[in-house]
Amino acid sequence: MELAWSAAEAAFRDEVRSFLDEKLTPELRRAGTLATSVYSDHEASMEWQRILHERGWAAPAWPVEYGGCDWTQTQHYIFGRESVLAGAPTLSPMGIRMVSHAIIAYGTQEQKDFFLPGILTGEVFFCQGYSEPESGSDLASLTMAAVDDGDDLILTGSKIWTTHATEANWMFALVRTTKSEKKQHGITFVLIDMSAPGIEIRPLVMTSGEEVQNQVFFDEVRVPKSNVLGKIDEGWSVAKYLLVFERGGAAAAPALQVMAERIATAAAEQPGPSGGKLIDDPSFSAALADARIRTEVLEILEYRTLAALAAGKDPGPASSMLKVLGTELSQTLTRLTLEAAGPRGRVYQPHATKPGGPVADFVPPSDDYVSGDEWQAVAPLRYFNDRAGSIYAGSNEIQRNILAKAALGL
Repeated sequence: MELAWSAAEAAFRDEVRSFLDEKLTPELRRAGTLATSVYSDHEASMEWQRILHERGWAAPAWPVEYGGCDWTQTQHYIFGRESVLAGAPTLSPMGIRMVSHAIIAYGTQEQKDFFLPGILTGEVFFCQGYSEPESGSDLASLTMAAVDDGDDLILTGSKIWTTHATEANWMFALVRTTKSEKKQHGITFVLIDMSAPGIEIRPLVMTSGEEVQNQVFFDEVRVPKSNVLGKIDEGWSVAKYLLVFERGGAAAAPALQVMAERIATAAAEQPGPSGGKLIDDPSFSAALADARIRTEVLEILEYRTLAALAAGKDPGPASSMLKVLGTELSQTLTRLTLEAAGPRGRVYQPHATKPGGPVADFVPPSDDYVSGDEWQAVAPLRYFNDRAGSIYAGSNEIQRNILAKAALGL
């Protein structure tokens, strides 16, 4: 594995840096820097997608014929890393990074012609309808019914933890079309127009106060069979294919390294428990040093996975390993950030941040006063939101089971 960039890769890195320097406005950088979760401010995210689309970089992982980039795996990594380091807002992954790949692989020509251009421009904005109140990590146990009625399926039931359901105009969902002894059979993958009659969206207020997640109710909602992706009753295969893109493909180490550096800078200024600076407190400094070492280890593991992919090799269960390491390390760093924020990190002041959704029942002060610095206002919200990292995209317990079976043969 070669850790140094080649001359061509270094030139590409410089091209990306130049583009980011030119196109990232202060407002967009602020949206990236003051994000309170993995989801950036929606309007900033869509504006950044528009800018990337103009350059042809909105969906670099797509096949070139559909608007993607003819990049190597290393170039993909460099682009992601430089975007994080520059403070760019994140794009919603539901359309560009997730369902688009399933549409390309399983969709009809009509589905590709309609959805893919709209996803690129942002005119088609997807949310994900997987989890149900009684079906989370055991997703195959889902029960939301889809009854055959001529050219349509009639959907009744609900989905929960649906990110950006109020902003989305389409949902990709798994529904139960047939009851079977094998629960993975009889599941169908459908694309749902969110303006269809019978859909009700109820926001869920998170511990951070944000309304990013929702519960969506379906009361005899008609979905044309032409919106089925793949075959009826065989949607589990589509979902498994999509899962590869949900859990992998993005480098986590750069963002975590930036977070660790910012903690170190803040701790050098913040008071510690014994009267000196926080960075001089043995307990805090040891925890931060351990976390920084782990970010370096994670980066090497991501490079190793990158090298395997670039060589056309199967990296094995690497996506599960990286998901566990990345999310748990992020939780450690958000805890240390909250500790570094001190008493001002206990103040609820979301008006100083750029959350991924509306904040419920909060009236900002008339003069927009902020106690402390903006990063101290972000710290508690990011801490609370990051607790979900070890649950979403397959809980870390499930990922450890995968590793135990695939890597250890248990």
